[in-house]
Order: sequence, then C-alpha cells, then structure tokens
Amino acid sequence: MTMNFAGVNEKTLVLIKPDGIQRGLIGEVLKRFERKGLKVVGMKMMTLDEAVLREHYSHIADKPFFPGVSSFMQSSPVIALCLEGLEVVAAVRKIVGITKAREAEAGSIRGDFAMSVACNVVHASDSVDTAKAEVPRFFKSDEILSYSKGEYESVYMGDELSK
Repeated sequence: MTMNFAGVNEKTLVLIKPDGIQRGLIGEVLKRFERKGLKVVGMKMMTLDEAVLREHYSHIADKPFFPGVSSFMQSSPVIALCLEGLEVVAAVRKIVGITKAREAEAGSIRGDFAMSVACNVVHASDSVDTAKAEVPRFFKSDEILSYSKGEYESVYMGDELSK
C-alpha cells in the first residue's frame, strides 16, 4: 500500500542546550525523538550570539535575569534540530516535559535528566506559531531537507495522514 505523507509536514525546533552538550546527552535526546518516529529534517551544532538570543528570548530580554540566560546559552555550543511529523510540536512538548524540570514527569527528557528551569537540557517550540518563527531563526531554507522516510508506513495510519 502506498501512502500519501503530505499531512506529516509540521515542523518544530529543538535546541540541545549547553548543559545537555556538557553532560553528553546529545545521543540520548536525539534517540528519544527518533524512537517516537519523528523525522529529523535539520541538525547542526552552532554557537549563539547576543543578537540571536535577544530575538529568541525577546519575551524576557528586558528582565533582570536575561544576562544570566544569555551567558549560559553562550557558554557552550548548542545542537539545533528541526523535527517534522504529524502534530510534531505537541508530541515534542510531551517528550521534553515541562520547563520547570524538577517537576517534569519521569520518562520525559527534563524529568529524567534535569532539575532546573534554565539548565533543563532542551528548548522546544511551545506552539505551532512559535515553531514557524523559531525554525527560520536557526535554519536557512536550504538547511531543511526533504526526504522519504520509509518507516512512516509503520508510524502512521493512512487516515491520520489526511489531516
């Protein structure tokens, strides 16, 4: 049976933060998303500059704690991931767990590996609209790849793909 995968094109951003890099959790984090059946369509290691951080954290850029957040996010490279799948933003949010890591559910990335609000291993877009703004902030259009993922026939049923 040949399936149409047109409905599986929602994208989201995940950043593996400096604490995740320093603690050697890159493979573990990536594995969680791959095991779920999500498609990695972009991935790169990068350092973040002040301009990107001010834009990315514009909702807290005027807060007194922003310099600490900025310093932390520049303390090490990060891994930027662009993931794709059906309702991928919601799926990723469940996998990463709530922001306040010490209260995150066991089994989530933050619940298993973090205790902090800032040092919580990953950033993940919190809505579809946010993801639409964040993905292009970290990836140029030619850095997002389109390819066939044969396992989708084992991940989704045909009627799910027509959403």
